Amino acid sequence: MIKKALFTTMLAFAMGSVGSLAFAEDVLISTHNTSMLLRANEGESLKIAYYGARIDRDEIAQVWQSGLAFNRAAYPSFNTNLLDEPALEVEHADGSISLDLAVVNVTRKTTDKGEEVRILSRDKVYPFEVVNCYRSYTNSDIIEMWSEISHKEKKGEVKLMQFASAYMPIHGDQVWVSHLHGCWANEANLFEEPLTAGMMVIKNRDGVRNGMSDIPEVMLSLDGRPAELSGRVIGAALCYSGNYKLRIDTDRDGKFLHHFIAGIDETASQYFLKAGETFVTPEVAFTYSTEGKSGVSRNFHRWARLDGKLHNGTAPRDVLLNSWEGVYFDVDTERITKLIDGAAELGGELFVMDDGWFASKKYRRLSDNAALGDWTVDREKLPDGLQPLIDHAKAKGLKFGIWIEPEMANWKSSELYDKHPDWILQYPGREPLLGRGGTQVVLDLSNPEVQDFVFSVVDNLMTEYPEIAYMKWDANASIINYGSPYLPKDRQSHIYIEYHKGLRNVVERIRAKYPNLVLQACASGGARAGYGTLPYFDEFWTSDDTDALQRIYMQWGMSMFYPAAAMASHVSTVPNHQTGRVVPLKFRFDVAMQGRLGIEMRPSDFTAEELAFAKQAVTDYKRLRTLIQQGDLYRLRSPYEGKGDVASLMYVSPDKQKAIFYGYKLKHFAGHTVPPFRMAGLDPDKNYRLHELNVNDEGMKSMEGTVISGHLLMSQGLKLILDKEYSSRVFELTAID
Repeated sequence: MIKKALFTTMLAFAMGSVGSLAFAEDVLISTHNTSMLLRANEGESLKIAYYGARIDRDEIAQVWQSGLAFNRAAYPSFNTNLLDEPALEVEHADGSISLDLAVVNVTRKTTDKGEEVRILSRDKVYPFEVVNCYRSYTNSDIIEMWSEISHKEKKGEVKLMQFASAYMPIHGDQVWVSHLHGCWANEANLFEEPLTAGMMVIKNRDGVRNGMSDIPEVMLSLDGRPAELSGRVIGAALCYSGNYKLRIDTDRDGKFLHHFIAGIDETASQYFLKAGETFVTPEVAFTYSTEGKSGVSRNFHRWARLDGKLHNGTAPRDVLLNSWEGVYFDVDTERITKLIDGAAELGGELFVMDDGWFASKKYRRLSDNAALGDWTVDREKLPDGLQPLIDHAKAKGLKFGIWIEPEMANWKSSELYDKHPDWILQYPGREPLLGRGGTQVVLDLSNPEVQDFVFSVVDNLMTEYPEIAYMKWDANASIINYGSPYLPKDRQSHIYIEYHKGLRNVVERIRAKYPNLVLQACASGGARAGYGTLPYFDEFWTSDDTDALQRIYMQWGMSMFYPAAAMASHVSTVPNHQTGRVVPLKFRFDVAMQGRLGIEMRPSDFTAEELAFAKQAVTDYKRLRTLIQQGDLYRLRSPYEGKGDVASLMYVSPDKQKAIFYGYKLKHFAGHTVPPFRMAGLDPDKNYRLHELNVNDEGMKSMEGTVISGHLLMSQGLKLILDKEYSSRVFELTAID
């Protein structure tokens, strides 16, 4: 039977057809380097047997014979084995909460990226169905998993109480988890710990910004303490913009089995499913690498850039100047014109006017406590409107961008609220709790009228000013008022979910009409870094904290899951506006050149020497941005390890012809010797010529133009001169014949 099922599966795959495989027993889903094995016996529960390094079809029987097969329910539901942590829990119309799902059929089809497998299971008693879906991306070694839940029960609705997207069992007695946690201005700090008996939960309940404290991704290192360049690692990323929960339930009964379950957080979100309606859970993307955490990162980065998980992922990102830390709310024609001139002199390509440009007849935007939602130009600040600024930027060779926050309003201090008080989320019968500035509220995106309004913020600006090239889309408030004037009383528990359905409707409309408009996801900094939003946004604002030292830690964390092309990183003034720290301009540029380079200050504050340095750095970045934004990342020396006194990383082109290396001194200790920096990802058989970038002193003249083999650079490394705090070195490596 196994051979017959495998033959049928192979035939369907080879023909690229969509066919019924009702009698298939083993379903193998593979990428270039990974495989997932499922057992789908008709009439039995769907089982997952294996996930890890790629196996061939003739090894399937060996997986079972080795005793290493998981043989676990692929989508565990609350039923007879009440000790298992469920991914799915429902209450039928008759009050029963039992489920007994059995496989009905398997269908699979080839796609331009890999293949898609759908396995239908039906309850043995109730007309209740689940389709477990799997989509592979061959070149990026990613397999996405999600579930589609529906029923045809005649007695009424089914209440979904838990409805996770996916489940993954993981063997091992020394499994460590790596995850990111932080807060405003201190995002994406890396935490790593061994999994021990009990349950670990990573969650977010902000309602709007699902990365506000924790990021919805993890890495699971299977060989003990995590390493960057070696070891078996599984990565998981939940592709959802709303509240989520990641659970890791560790069983220590001698099996050393860890149960990973990811999906929407069901808190205050019980979903009432009508007959004939299908509830589709968000995707969870899994990947596996034997090349450590950096190997998992490279898989996620390729998937983001090349497989549509980051909007316009392969397009070069412009060097921009943003007005926020230069003028804050003090926007006016003269100040903005000077900033545009400064951006052009630096060699920038895009100017972005941040908050403070809009108002209404009744309210002015002099701080964050008024006019939010009233998207008309403040004619007292900008008497001639936006067009002269757009024209001036164009004359200087720059594109023009603008800041918006379309999901929010100011309570009792915006004309939007005055006209539409029923458009905000609020507890019934209570005055709303207020966010940023003591006045900010969140609009009810479950309401189609509100969705139309949010779309119109972008659409009206683009209609009146079609040359706008970039919008910084901010979101500075949480859902702290749980009540929708639009949703019926018996659907209030759908608020969190319907909000993000509404947001997705809006951004899909925007992308359909304006596919080339660059959108940045900004949410009190990096709180919307995630693959629920990035298919519609070109980048995210990594943090409101622009301090270069702290950015090393935050960008290190973000790079675990997101490519450099997605991370906005800006050079700002000193003392830094968030920390007061003073670091050299070279250090600030070196750090910002790890991502999408930008400037967050007044260029007029540069000395003549600093201006010359900055112009050259911008020129070099534009020459090398394809390597940085599209290259393969290798994190080398972590700022979180050892004394935390150094950090290094590098980007390598896919053909290994070019690379760029960054080395940093974070803390200086008298008499402390910094060992050589070993590199990774190079071709050991190639020779590389070294050229130092962003030199503001004598540099390392003895190394300039030196040719060193990839073998030596990776096995022995470079001895760098880093003789003071906040010193840094950046080298461009070019392979030679």
